[in-house]
Amino acid sequence: MNDLLSKTDLQALPMARDKLSFVYLEHCNINRQDGAVTVTDARGTVHIPGAVISVLLLGPGTNISHRAVELIGELGANAVWVGEHGVRYYAHGRSLTHSSGLLIKQAELVTNVRTRISVARAMYQMRFPDEDVSSLTMQQLRGKEGSRVRSVYRELSRKTGVAWNGREYDPDDYESGNPVNQALSAAHACLYGVVHSVVTALGCSPGLGFIHTGHDRSFVYDIADLYKAEITIPAAFEMAAGNPDDIGGATRRVVRDKISDGRILDRTVKDIRRLLLADENDIEKNEDYEVLNIWDGKDKYVKSGISYGKDLDENGSFDQRLDDGYGVILEDE
Repeated sequence: MNDLLSKTDLQALPMARDKLSFVYLEHCNINRQDGAVTVTDARGTVHIPGAVISVLLLGPGTNISHRAVELIGELGANAVWVGEHGVRYYAHGRSLTHSSGLLIKQAELVTNVRTRISVARAMYQMRFPDEDVSSLTMQQLRGKEGSRVRSVYRELSRKTGVAWNGREYDPDDYESGNPVNQALSAAHACLYGVVHSVVTALGCSPGLGFIHTGHDRSFVYDIADLYKAEITIPAAFEMAAGNPDDIGGATRRVVRDKISDGRILDRTVKDIRRLLLADENDIEKNEDYEVLNIWDGKDKYVKSGISYGKDLDENGSFDQRLDDGYGVILEDE
């Protein structure tokens, strides 16, 4: 049991493909019994082995215990608190890694116009693997992507017989949308939850997007858009054609199966690394997650956990010596 409950190593993240992609829960009590998450509602109690969970999507009416959250953290899973039908995001659990390596790399890339465009082009290149987009502007790339997505909608509408008049939905009124738009909202929300979990597990910032910007999940939307035409849009049209009573729940189950079959968790980890790390050898440097240093100016670092300035204290307090005009001893002096 101790081996089962040990914290997941960051390097084992690609093996998340062997887990359930996500479990959506609402109106229930969530607890822990040994290595399992227990879910209790009016119908009884279900045990879900903790080791098979990647993401818990916690909807309205869920009460989760400290012990259940403890188990989720121990097993390298994540929890995302969402709204009704899973279509609103509220909060998520912490990162699995203690390293800021990928986060620093992400920040470096997104704050430089040249490298930001380079990463954005790489994201679009993944949609157009047989074309060269390296010289296209962002405006041209957006137009090309818009045309591709509209073509996907038209083709799926033709195949399924589901009428398509465009993406129309009110995030504050899920029920106001037509069946296919309801299904799209539910499908995309599931994908966002899974991608958000991977982004935070790797220690990246959900808010530092390369194509999307200004939102606290901009990077999540960047990555999720890579898979919509393959997973969530077809699932939504498939469900709308069948017109089930609970189209949100039915869509979530189909998306869950498609994500599991498509190994999206594994692909998401690899895609994020490939986009942020020019050289795969950089991965090892970014996974040294037990190291904590103190920045020493420029690109230099010193060890943390050490009391610096003792030599100054021997001749009076550090603050007093500053007041007396000694100043700060810089590395170049």
